[in-house]
Amino acid sequence: MHIGTPLSPSATRVMLLGSGELGKEVIIALQRLGVETIAVDRYANAPGHQVAHRAHVVAMTDAAALTRLVEQERPDLVVPEIEAIATDALVALEAAGTTTVIPTARAAQLTMNREGIRRLAAEKLHLPTSRYRFATSREALQAAIDGTDGQPAIGYPCVVKPVMSSSGKGQSVVRGPQDVAPAWQYAESAGRVRGGHVIVESFVAFDYEITLLTVRAAGADGAVATHYCAPIGHVQVNGDYVESWQPMTMSAKALDRAREVAAVITAELGGRGIFGVELFVSGDDVWFSEVSPRPHDTGMVTMASQAQNEFELHARAILGLPVDTRMIAPAAASAVVYGGVDAKGLRFANVDEALAVPCSDLRLFGKPEAYRTRRMGVALATADTADEARARAKACAARVRPLAG
Repeated sequence: MHIGTPLSPSATRVMLLGSGELGKEVIIALQRLGVETIAVDRYANAPGHQVAHRAHVVAMTDAAALTRLVEQERPDLVVPEIEAIATDALVALEAAGTTTVIPTARAAQLTMNREGIRRLAAEKLHLPTSRYRFATSREALQAAIDGTDGQPAIGYPCVVKPVMSSSGKGQSVVRGPQDVAPAWQYAESAGRVRGGHVIVESFVAFDYEITLLTVRAAGADGAVATHYCAPIGHVQVNGDYVESWQPMTMSAKALDRAREVAAVITAELGGRGIFGVELFVSGDDVWFSEVSPRPHDTGMVTMASQAQNEFELHARAILGLPVDTRMIAPAAASAVVYGGVDAKGLRFANVDEALAVPCSDLRLFGKPEAYRTRRMGVALATADTADEARARAKACAARVRPLAG
């Protein structure tokens, strides 16, 4: 691949579909490599809009509008950064030779909702997963849990998620009949696309969860090779990431198995780029949970821990360049900075105090509107141990005070 000069006829053009905090960092990584960037999101002044060469506001689930925009801009690469996209349009555009979708249009289509990727993993690839069912009404959800529809019961406790959502939105643990209606309502309200479609999963008695960032990139011989970052541990609350750390300590056997599972699912999806493979681990046993064919929110820790962070790895991989997944710190951690208030144009106080925490750093995303539980930034820290790094990252995040403008 040749990389041209931005804003010239030779430019290498990359369009990001979704321009939140993760897309913003991908755009910055691409621009450092001389790429012309186009940021697309559903609202104006998204974080990625603020740093791209050009920005557009489009309803990305509108196939006609998305097709017009791609045909107008003619990017060399289209990089989906969220799930709520008219993937049928991407499949048609790629088939017509209009653009190349990262990692592939098929991968974007399969992973845009949990039904496609779960059926692929469990039913075609035979990867270990929790037991699961899909439901399109509250009554069907209850029947799947109870087994009153002639199928094996999922039982309690179980986990209910929208088939299409981001960052764990809409996810609930259902511990008894009293939780079913609230879980259904939460999933329907938080899903990226309305329509009342959920997955209900049996509860896996895991010891911990990991994200295994898996990179498909050009190897020494030019063929696509698979690379792995050190495993990332994370904590979620109501399905939302609140902190992560790297490396996560796990047995050699479990790590080998995690890499095997990640290799199988990412090879099936194909293409180039980074994949966030989420796995449950209990002792030496590993279960596949989900995969995102893009940088992962828990992977923001790599901005402190690795020679090339997940955004740089994604940029290099999609451009056909070599990658380096080495850690350069003994351990690192990230912790979320929440909005804390419902307001536009936040101000952040005590940033100086936050950055006084040893070996810490901050990323404030620049989102134009905040609400109490919206992720508005992330604190990063390094240390000799993961526990110490986690304590530093949480201390840094806790000192930041968001204020209404």
